[in-house]
Amino acid sequence: MNRRLFIAVALLSLPASGCGRLSLGPSPHAQAAVQQQMQTLAQQNQEFQSRAASLDRNNQELESLLAQSRQQVQLLNDELSATRQQLQTATDQLLAMRSDNDQLRTQSAQLVATAQQRAGAEIRSNNTLLKNLAVKQMPGIEVRQDGDVVRVEAPADRVFMPGSNYLQNGAEQLLVSIAADLRQNFPDHIIGIEGHTDDSPTHSQQFPTNHHLSAAQALAAYNLLVQKGTMAANQLFVIGHGANHPVVSNASEAGKARNRRLELVVYPERVSAR
Repeated sequence: MNRRLFIAVALLSLPASGCGRLSLGPSPHAQAAVQQQMQTLAQQNQEFQSRAASLDRNNQELESLLAQSRQQVQLLNDELSATRQQLQTATDQLLAMRSDNDQLRTQSAQLVATAQQRAGAEIRSNNTLLKNLAVKQMPGIEVRQDGDVVRVEAPADRVFMPGSNYLQNGAEQLLVSIAADLRQNFPDHIIGIEGHTDDSPTHSQQFPTNHHLSAAQALAAYNLLVQKGTMAANQLFVIGHGANHPVVSNASEAGKARNRRLELVVYPERVSAR
């Protein structure tokens, strides 16, 4: 069967339309089905687009939250680093204070030992040694008899930087001169290096109280005199009185300045012979 015969047979087998013509298009039922499928696909496509838009918004929100989280993590890391640094600084200061306290305990023990050896010793106000003190002529230096001790008072503002245990310019020579004069006149007496402050708060991490500050100042003077060889370590002891023993009222700035002082105190006790 050739090609033309095949086409003729195919045409004859098709049903005739009402007008006696052949109908080659889809039936109305098929068209309705196709249209229904297209509507369904369009609806599904719209739903997919809506879901995609919703997912895109969610993704943007998640990215924003992630950025905020990263920023918060960075802030926490910075705060952690700062806290670690503060902790290290506090640890270093604590170790330094422990070392200073150990030295203070040693000096206090020496004072207690010598105090137990007192046998009615006394430095009298008419003692000729007091008349020979050259420090009585030094400007700004107060020398006074206080019971059975002699107090040589130097203004702390002249010796130390404000609120610290760092020496002012010229303070080293001043302290060495005072100590040399005392050792010449009292070569074997116990001498206390005693720090005093006013009643103002310290506002310092290094010196949280006036007792810490006054003790540190007294210890700085002790270290200077021992290192310079001006006085022997066994002749000295260190005390920080803080604001406990004002000589005048702290009600005025002048009074506060007077109460901020470093005293070298000559005690009647003698250094034990070794």
